[in-house]
Amino acid sequence: MEKNTMSCLVLAFGLMIILVLNASASPSDGITCEEALTQLITCNPYFLGSVPSPSPTCCKGVQNVSQQANTTTIRRSLCECFETAAKAFQIIPERLKQLPQLCKVQVPVPLDPTVDCNTVP
Repeated sequence: MEKNTMSCLVLAFGLMIILVLNASASPSDGITCEEALTQLITCNPYFLGSVPSPSPTCCKGVQNVSQQANTTTIRRSLCECFETAAKAFQIIPERLKQLPQLCKVQVPVPLDPTVDCNTVP
C-alpha cells in the first residue's frame, strides 16, 4: 500500500514537471528548468514530508544542479523555476530551505519560495 502511494506521488510529481515547464522560462545556454527538476525528482519524498531526510541520490542531484547554476541568468531562471515548482507541488517550504544544509552543498540559488528572483546575483 505504501509503495502504491509513493508511486502515485512520483507520477504526480512527474506530471507537475510538465506543467511547470510550460510556465517557466529557461536560459538558452546552461541547465534548463526541466533538467533541474528532473535531477531533483528523487527529492520529492523529502520535500513532501514522506521521509525525514533527503536521499543520497537527491543530494547528488542538488550538487549537480548547483554546479550548473554558474551565471546570473541561469540562477535567476532556476530561482523562478523552483518558486513555481514549490507552489505547484505543495512543497513544504522549511524542507526546501533545509536541503542545502542536509546535503552539505552550497547552493547559489535561494531555495525559498518567497525570494525575489530578480535580486539573485
